[in-house]
Amino acid sequence: MSLRNRMAFYYTITTAFLMAVVFAAILLMVDRIVFMHFDEELRHEVAETLEEAHVKGQEFSGFESFGAIDGSEKMEHGGPDKKKDLDSEFIQLVDNKGQVSRKSANLSRNTLTFNPSYSGVRFSNSLLGDVQVRQIQVPLVNHHGVAEAYLIVAVPMKSAMIILTDLQNVMLVSFPAIILILFILTRAIAGRSIRPIEEVIATAETMTQANLGQRIPLPHDRDELYRLSVTINALLDRLQYAFQREKHFTADASHELKTPLAVVKGTLDVLVRKPRETAHYEDRIRYCLDELNRMARLIDQLLMLARYENDTINPNIAEIDIAVPLRSVLSRMEHVAVEKLISIKPESISSGVVAVDPAMLEIMLENILSNAIKYSPPGSSIEIGIVRRAAQLVCTITDHGVGIPQEKLKNVFDRFFRVDESRSSSTGGFGLGLSIVRKLADLQHIGITVSSIENVGTTFELTFSMR
Repeated sequence: MSLRNRMAFYYTITTAFLMAVVFAAILLMVDRIVFMHFDEELRHEVAETLEEAHVKGQEFSGFESFGAIDGSEKMEHGGPDKKKDLDSEFIQLVDNKGQVSRKSANLSRNTLTFNPSYSGVRFSNSLLGDVQVRQIQVPLVNHHGVAEAYLIVAVPMKSAMIILTDLQNVMLVSFPAIILILFILTRAIAGRSIRPIEEVIATAETMTQANLGQRIPLPHDRDELYRLSVTINALLDRLQYAFQREKHFTADASHELKTPLAVVKGTLDVLVRKPRETAHYEDRIRYCLDELNRMARLIDQLLMLARYENDTINPNIAEIDIAVPLRSVLSRMEHVAVEKLISIKPESISSGVVAVDPAMLEIMLENILSNAIKYSPPGSSIEIGIVRRAAQLVCTITDHGVGIPQEKLKNVFDRFFRVDESRSSSTGGFGLGLSIVRKLADLQHIGITVSSIENVGTTFELTFSMR
């Protein structure tokens, strides 16, 4: 069953139950009101009959007190009036043994039902021939409180029963018709209400890689379906971004890996064309090994970025003295700086305990320091300092290299971004080091900023919260 039909079915079933309860309540209420009117009329007739017989307080002193009951003379002088038979009351007087002593002429040969088990005033329904009547039975007691006779008064209910029957028939006939119409209307309304869901389905069915930019139209009303459409559109935005990111990542990685592979392949092709001297072979093989090592470093960095994108890197946070990883990195990078005749000058290095992942922090410092060495001219210096600022420790790494143009500073942490393609190629850079630094900083909640002046130098600042 479709959602539209389920909504219409459940709503119709619920409404049908409520309507049945309401209809039953109406019938019971009308029925009770009708009988209340009949009972009031019967009380009035009993009061009039007792008043005419001079019986007060239902104290009965004998059958002699009752004269001829209304209608008896007519019975004796020409029979009952048919119209009066239908609309008038019927009166009957019986003794305590149930024998009829008096009765109205319109009863003819019929008698009203007497029930000796009724001790007080009782109302009941009974049949008079084939006519249904409402009757009251009133005990008439003597001075000793003993019931010597019973007065029974009845009125026909034919007209009222016709009305009650017609009302019941109208409800029974209209009930299924109303339910059917209600189901059809509810199904139409439900179909219109879930139209945004159908649009979601239609959009999802037609979406492919070629049209990832397609979005679900938003409903006019800001209801739950509007929120659903907004949520799905946001999901599609994230999926499109992730797809484009992976697409660019794959393209950039392929481009970066293609270059060293082409170099190695070209070198080996040249070597196999003709015999060469041993020194030439050694030189070319060493060159190929350098390119393969460069490619291995690139693959390692790509794997690290991929792990970060898939949220599989979990930092092992520990409280350490920030000077410890910095000294470890300086000891490893010192020989690289010496080869380029660059001096590394640790200036004011303050000790301080920070919560970081030691291994990740060393990778960050090594990448920043490696970049500083690559782009600094021979004979220059690199200054490193750690200073306290309020409740924070700030580590600065400053070089005096070529610098970065101001318009490109905002992109230095993007992966595969290079300020100058020719300059990066000559230094062996991939454009991934600073991207890794940014992502590892985000994982450890380390603030990182960069400032640079072209042909003057660049400064990186790492901000740590002290413990």
